[in-house]
Amino acid sequence: MLYRAAETVAIATVATTLATLIAFPLSILVSKNITPYPLIGLPFRLAINTFRGVDTVVFALLFVAAVGLGPFAGVLGMLIHSVGVIAKLNSEAIETIPSAPLDATAMTGAKKSSVIVWGLIPSVFPNLSSVSLYVWEANVRTSTILGIVGAGGIGIEIKAAIDLLDFSRLFTLTAIVLLMVTIIDQISAYIRGKLV
Repeated sequence: MLYRAAETVAIATVATTLATLIAFPLSILVSKNITPYPLIGLPFRLAINTFRGVDTVVFALLFVAAVGLGPFAGVLGMLIHSVGVIAKLNSEAIETIPSAPLDATAMTGAKKSSVIVWGLIPSVFPNLSSVSLYVWEANVRTSTILGIVGAGGIGIEIKAAIDLLDFSRLFTLTAIVLLMVTIIDQISAYIRGKLV
């Protein structure tokens, strides 16, 4: 049971980390105030809305059919959905920043990439970090369900306990999930406090 709990956390952590790395450039492309290519941002915005609109469990089911049972399918399903959520929230954070830091950096003759690195990132980094930590917390909760559809994690044990009507085991698994989510929330709050 503890191995499956660790697998659940690993699925959420790997998916959220990869989603954060993929979502950052996408969020720049779709942010109306910073994108270097406004027309290219439209199809990316549509893709982000699609990724966000379809639930993680649906993506996990698709990837279970594509790559087979196990945590890899769970990571892929969670990754796609998380990219949509993180990119959307990041782009909204980027669009609300004041233009003064960006204008000041641009007035020095800096290229667009330098404006992003030296003007944009320092202004939005605390907000972007909070978004990724929030999505990580949500993904840990969601990954407990993924095992039910065959995508790894503690959900496999929960489904087996339900199928066998083993309520004492189900109670233990539920207690592990609650403890795991509480610990993750505390870790996330601590990291957020250090970054913000």
